[in-house]
Amino acid sequence: MAIKDFLTKKSVELMQDPRVLKLMQDQRVMKAMMEAIRLRGRLQDELDDGIDRVASSLNLATKKELREMKRSLRRMEVELERAKR
Repeated sequence: MAIKDFLTKKSVELMQDPRVLKLMQDQRVMKAMMEAIRLRGRLQDELDDGIDRVASSLNLATKKELREMKRSLRRMEVELERAKR
């Protein structure tokens, strides 16, 4: 977490710099930042889809499937406890 804290601290310092504030008001900069965020999201989705395809072809469970299984297991445990009462 030290890296995260360091980056957060530096980000706050940068945002207080008048030069950065002026730069952030430029529509071109904001547009480029928004496009970068969208691109990151698209890349992450494509990567996740690729991982899911590979996991499926190798007959492996994905994180999403494991989460769903854990959720179902918790629900069943709760129902079992209710039935025991």
